[in-house]
Amino acid sequence: MKSRNVFTKSDVRVFLILAITLITLSFQVVRITAQANPAVYLKAIKSELKKEWPANRTINLVFHGHSVPAGFFKTPVVNTLDSYPYQLLAELKVLYPYAVINVINTAIGGENSEGGVRRFKKDVLVHNPDVLFIDYALNDRGIGLDKARAAWETMISLALKKNIKIILLTPSPDQNVKILVPGNELEVHALQIRKLAEKYNIGLADSYEAFRKIVASNKPVADYMSQVNHPNKLGHQLIMEEILPYFK
Repeated sequence: MKSRNVFTKSDVRVFLILAITLITLSFQVVRITAQANPAVYLKAIKSELKKEWPANRTINLVFHGHSVPAGFFKTPVVNTLDSYPYQLLAELKVLYPYAVINVINTAIGGENSEGGVRRFKKDVLVHNPDVLFIDYALNDRGIGLDKARAAWETMISLALKKNIKIILLTPSPDQNVKILVPGNELEVHALQIRKLAEKYNIGLADSYEAFRKIVASNKPVADYMSQVNHPNKLGHQLIMEEILPYFK
């Protein structure tokens, strides 16, 4: 008689466990190598924003970076209420009329991400952010990709240890940089930031790509700028619109 393979219930159980484990691991690999999905990344935060008094709590949005999130327009003028953090607040109050939202701006004009790291614990983590926005790429050209990556990763790691949701921003324009030229000094930082968002499965607001599309459509970037390296209200709106999908 020919022998035949006989699988016991125990064999089948082991096989199923192995199969489920492999499927789970494969999903984990995908998860940790992709940017966060805007539709679901802030699901818990959006749930909090919908709550009414007395069940609600204050939601802290912290913006850490250089002169652009700080609200500098044509230096030394600072148009706080026209800057993208406050344009975002205005939009969120339409979406979430019962929410108590704090916009906390820790940005400093002229600073790069190494300066941001030095202040991170005492100026950022102290506010217990629900969502942290990091926007340093425009000034990080002065320290180079390696130092910038190290600084961003330090801030990301410290925030993730506190279970803080993070949204990284690619650079807004400098009109001295030809944004459509491949490999330009802003693009290489944008690429690095996208990779960091993928590596840590966190949020990305791709300001650079939004402005690149404007230029590619033959619209003058100057219409979106208050000076060579600072957006005007319309430019800040463009940045805000890259963030807003995370809250919808």
